[in-house]
Amino acid sequence: MKKSLLLFAAIGALLIGCRPVSNPEIRMNQVGFGPLQEKTATIDVCCAEAQPYVAFVLAANGDTVWSGTGSATMLNPVSGKPRQVIDFSSVTEPGEYTLHVPFGQMNFTVCQHPYRELTRKALRAFYYQRASMPIVEPYAEGYERKAGHPDDHVLVHSSAATAERPEGTPLDCSGGWYDAGDYNKYIVNSGYTMGVWLMAYEMNKDYFDHLSLNIPESEQPVPDMLAEAMYNIRWMMTMQDLDGGVYHKLTEANFEGFIRPDECEKTRYVVMKTTAAALDYAATMALAARVYAPYEEIYPGFCVEATEAALAAYGWAMAHPDVYYDQPKMNELFKPEITTGAYDDFDVTDEFYWAATELYLLTGDEMYKEEAMKHKPATYIPAVWGNVAELASMEWMLRTNDVEPLLAHLKPYTDEVETISVHHSPYGNRENDFFWGCNSEGCCWRGIEYLFAYKLTNNEQYLANAQRCLNYILGQNATGYCYVTGFGQKPVCHPHHRLSYSHPKGTHPGFLAGGPNPMRQDAETDGVKYPKDVPADESYLDYQPSYASNEVTINWNVTLFALTAGLDALSD
Repeated sequence: MKKSLLLFAAIGALLIGCRPVSNPEIRMNQVGFGPLQEKTATIDVCCAEAQPYVAFVLAANGDTVWSGTGSATMLNPVSGKPRQVIDFSSVTEPGEYTLHVPFGQMNFTVCQHPYRELTRKALRAFYYQRASMPIVEPYAEGYERKAGHPDDHVLVHSSAATAERPEGTPLDCSGGWYDAGDYNKYIVNSGYTMGVWLMAYEMNKDYFDHLSLNIPESEQPVPDMLAEAMYNIRWMMTMQDLDGGVYHKLTEANFEGFIRPDECEKTRYVVMKTTAAALDYAATMALAARVYAPYEEIYPGFCVEATEAALAAYGWAMAHPDVYYDQPKMNELFKPEITTGAYDDFDVTDEFYWAATELYLLTGDEMYKEEAMKHKPATYIPAVWGNVAELASMEWMLRTNDVEPLLAHLKPYTDEVETISVHHSPYGNRENDFFWGCNSEGCCWRGIEYLFAYKLTNNEQYLANAQRCLNYILGQNATGYCYVTGFGQKPVCHPHHRLSYSHPKGTHPGFLAGGPNPMRQDAETDGVKYPKDVPADESYLDYQPSYASNEVTINWNVTLFALTAGLDALSD
């Protein structure tokens, strides 16, 4: 009877397809567990006084392989809802299983590499984001499309005009990745993305060297992961002006509609040179010059060119240390008005710190070390696109093993796992954990920090907490969603993503959604209506117009695969 029920459930899931079908009272990692990995799930209970609930795990053949009870009832610190944690970590044999609780059931997998395909798809998401080229089989894997945005005739915006390149000068800025759910390309965000990308490679070279992505460059004797990154780095190099300065972004004046890339016809511009763009660019090029040095035969002359570009950009920033991107102010002075993503940053101390650090590591010139130390922050700040100091700090930690600032930063979250965390995670226990892009900048990034701490200390507690952060992303959270498109029993199905919306096949796999955002900047626009009085950790809509909670971006996806790859590499 049990086998028949399981078969019926599996057939039903196939018929329903992308509709959420998992029981809302069970929240757990929906992608899979390693054999020796901790395995937990969160379940809703009737009230704060509820006694531990009974649960059991069935193997695919119907045998009971585990039975036990939930933890003492805890109140969710954000919503106040009563919940219990089920721990079935003793299930270690690879196979397919079903967790049963009084209110329902959920399937799960145990295998040696539960995150290999997830990592691959999270990286392939960048291939789908390529501008200026068609996405074709066999590489498209079902998501073919025509080329969009050739960007070989981009105009210099009036804000970026110089005597050498006056307003309206056409430039070839083809290539690169679309930044997010829109079709524009932004240097500041791209620089941060490349920084995390190349650092992830350096942390797990052997893993990435053997990971096949099925992209057009896969036959080259260079890791697919580096080949994909080069497509974007080459575009970034087209964004440097003759004087060493770097354009802040490549964009149309206002966002395109939800149409295919090949249908877009708006004029595209390179807009304003800024200090932040120059420094993020300098850091990226210096880092790339180091990482790609073993592949000189594949990319002849690249490392010399990247080094020169980095030095020129840093020199421009030194001469222009406070040129900030202020879009409203710019629009008062220059036309046409630009209304797309600003990526504005009015404190570039952290960018100076990162760029000087990378230039020192590339050149060995003590001048850059002195510059880096002059801009080193007094307090520890987690990395996001607008504050890249931690990227530099991680470089120094690797070389000095001075990990104490990072451990002090992580300690409060570590302590919470065993005390108030109803989702058994060091993320998601505070109201301020939820904001625009929190799944990446809050949860995935914290997981990366734990992996980094584990690398430097070999403390298994940090590895466990990195895994717990990923469990949260993959379903053990207040909404029960697996926040990665194409994965899980309750996946994100309707991201704010023009490529997915306009494609006949729909949602592309491997993208991380932004996550719960109580600020709800999209509320009451384009039909976006959140349920009344929903708590911060549930302020999420799997609805295409909900850009504040359900957009995708390259900087969020890079943290996803950096975390999944780091964990998957350790399973070897």
